[in-house]
Amino acid sequence: MRPPRKDQIQAEQQKFHDYLEKANLQLTPGRNIVFQEVMKAHGHFAAEELVKLCQKHARRVSRATIYRSLRELRAAGVIRETAFGEKHQHYEHVYDEKLHHHARCIQCHRVMEFPCMEEDEKYVSILKKRGFHILGHELHFYGLCPDCVMRR
Repeated sequence: MRPPRKDQIQAEQQKFHDYLEKANLQLTPGRNIVFQEVMKAHGHFAAEELVKLCQKHARRVSRATIYRSLRELRAAGVIRETAFGEKHQHYEHVYDEKLHHHARCIQCHRVMEFPCMEEDEKYVSILKKRGFHILGHELHFYGLCPDCVMRR
């Protein structure tokens, strides 16, 4: 994933501000640091990686503020969660994002993204006919990447 352009950062910041305003919350210095670090992150990132980055600031941000801000950024539509079959969540940006799925190498943990295919629409249509209200979905494949296959 390429780094966001200035206009994309501003649009995401506006989404976050709008969410905070609706939720009657303030953009605190801690929330702002978390937002800035999230926008600097490329690809997928875990909350604990963000904790390390945010705590390097002169004005340290508490772990609780970081986790709360991640929840708020997700609710604002700035980031989304993805699990990768681990005990903790990973996150990725939503901006300029086409729907995609993930394939993860179980040896080196490299993540490959690939576009959603027509099969997704088939599942969506079946679930909608059954009255299921879809909020989102993920499809993950696990295996070995080409580099790890070559090393075997």
